[in-house]
Amino acid sequence: MGNRLSKIATRTGDDGTTGLGDGRRVSKDDARIGAIGDVDELNSCLGVLLCEPLPPDIRDALTVIQNDLFDLGGELSIPGHSMVSDAHLARLDTWLAEYNATLPPLKEFILPGGSRAAALAHVGRTVCRRAERAIVALGRVDSEAVNEAPRRYVNRLSDLLFVVARVLNRADGGGDVLWNHTR
Repeated sequence: MGNRLSKIATRTGDDGTTGLGDGRRVSKDDARIGAIGDVDELNSCLGVLLCEPLPPDIRDALTVIQNDLFDLGGELSIPGHSMVSDAHLARLDTWLAEYNATLPPLKEFILPGGSRAAALAHVGRTVCRRAERAIVALGRVDSEAVNEAPRRYVNRLSDLLFVVARVLNRADGGGDVLWNHTR
């Protein structure tokens, strides 16, 4: 990192552009910047969730995921560069299987709620889905190559955050908040 972040207010973005990791400048409303921003927002959502009392294993997993998301944002900021690997995906799959095994099968749709921590995990899940849509849209732009791993990672992560929300409701002594379809 060196001196890269020694000056935060550079004024170089005053013209509505920002720099990519490869040195190119693009408009701040560029699809790539949108995807990076959504991943950054997701990381911030997880930071808020980490302020809550959490089971240690979930805290540890979310901390690893925050670092993964920084890698993912870095990959998006350097077109053609790869930082997210199959190992990242395998780790998410392991957590998904581990946490899901502790839960009863779903028989109804559930609402995002319950404990504060579970609700925050659901907020993270919805922001993750937005980041996924932004990454997919970026990949559709002809001139913008996007590796497959970031898209797969956020898809898997949104599933994990759904499962984590269910686990957190149980850890808080509650359960799923069921959708009342007969109201």
